[in-house]
Amino acid sequence: MALKATIFKAELQIADMDRNYYAEHVLTLARHPSETEERMMVRLFAFVLYAHAQLGFGKGLCVGDEPDLWRRDLTGAIELWIDVGLPDEKWTRKACGRADEVVIISYGSRAADIWWEQNKSKLGKLGNLTVLGLAAPATSALAALAQRTMRLQCTLQDGQVWITDGQETAHIEPLTLQHHANR
Repeated sequence: MALKATIFKAELQIADMDRNYYAEHVLTLARHPSETEERMMVRLFAFVLYAHAQLGFGKGLCVGDEPDLWRRDLTGAIELWIDVGLPDEKWTRKACGRADEVVIISYGSRAADIWWEQNKSKLGKLGNLTVLGLAAPATSALAALAQRTMRLQCTLQDGQVWITDGQETAHIEPLTLQHHANR
């Protein structure tokens, strides 16, 4: 018998002072049986970082040709493609051909460093790609906030992010490894 996804509910109050974006979002996240809470919370962090009314989650780990998150325009064209983790360089090139902008949010400490060293020259040629890195303490703090039902306040200012549930706070400062050429 196949294991089913675990459902998490998140109410986000987002105050993004860098983009002048202030909104509340009610989200349902499905955590695949093979997905860790850390990865799920990095996906949620990606939503916070790029919050938009049209931003949504892809089908997840079981679908290889969909991102973790994406934003489409009214015609169905992909404006923003976001992958979490350490995606294959070939799939990233393909994503850059399909979307106006692609973002990779890498994490995993030493593994992420090795992945970046192996891929940065090839990925550097992709003009619509942004690569961000998250430090292990930040992703551990995010994972500590994971609950089946979450109410989180998220503040973004000067490239730093604070996410709190009222008890614990995760402070995240993404490291920009590569900038989108048009940003």
